[in-house]
Amino acid sequence: MDSLTMAGHLIRRLHQISTQVFMRRTQDAGYDLTPVQFAAMDAIRAQPGVDQAGVAAAIAYDRATIGGVIDRLVQKGWVQRRVSTRDRRARELALTDAGARLMAEVVPLVRSLQDDILDRLDATERAAFLTLADKAVGGDQAQGSGWRS
Repeated sequence: MDSLTMAGHLIRRLHQISTQVFMRRTQDAGYDLTPVQFAAMDAIRAQPGVDQAGVAAAIAYDRATIGGVIDRLVQKGWVQRRVSTRDRRARELALTDAGARLMAEVVPLVRSLQDDILDRLDATERAAFLTLADKAVGGDQAQGSGWRS
């Protein structure tokens, strides 16, 4: 088997394509937002009051790195941290009004760029690919995420 046709290489390449499409389309539309920032905001939108560990779990992202992502979202004015009413040591996350407006604008754009990521596949192939990819990652990727439905 040629290493360029191995699953790991092809998944890495598809991830690169996905990121490039996302960045190009969002930047062209005037948004300064990365795919990970979008995913974190989407998780916060779906679960208001979630903490950083909950966001990391929802988007399958490293807990040690999610803090920097959240810091940037707070700096941009899209996310706020609040002291938890249940545990004064914990910080809950919520979208700000600006963050909610951004998501209302960006979610339709992100939905529309999905076909661009798999533009070499016809509709039937895309559906089959998405079914198989969902199965390969464990079939629970839509939990906590409202933009995919």
